[in-house]
Amino acid sequence: MKKRLLLTGLAFALGAGITQTAVSQVKPEIMVKQRQAAMTLQGKYFGPLAGMAQGKVPYNKDTVAMNAALLDALSRMPWDGFAPASKDATVKTAALPAIWSEPTKFQEAQDNFHKAVEALVAVSRGGDEAAQKAAIGGVGKACGGCHQNFREKQ
Repeated sequence: MKKRLLLTGLAFALGAGITQTAVSQVKPEIMVKQRQAAMTLQGKYFGPLAGMAQGKVPYNKDTVAMNAALLDALSRMPWDGFAPASKDATVKTAALPAIWSEPTKFQEAQDNFHKAVEALVAVSRGGDEAAQKAAIGGVGKACGGCHQNFREKQ
């Protein structure tokens, strides 16, 4: 049993090292495309929620729950694509230099987004429409706060 546990731990440690090396070897253009894809998907699943919160789309608690769960997974995906190596990528990007010159502020914006999505997930399991719409507003505010400081106006 101890031998199996030791081998499992060794395999995990080696795998983590290989994964870290693989990520560090990703081309900057791929990192930009990866983060853009994740952001596009976030918009796809947040759009209907924003429409519900604004009264432009009929409220549907099942859609809120499903989209909140998907946003929860997606909210973790784009950030490693903002590695310093991606700063000078040749792919068109709306990312502003402030991402790399103000990393603490950028991390705070990411954390605010995660917290807002987690709050949405927490209320999405219930049927309280007002609480869900307020949480949706919180996610929108977190998105906008990051875009205001770290995304080129389009």
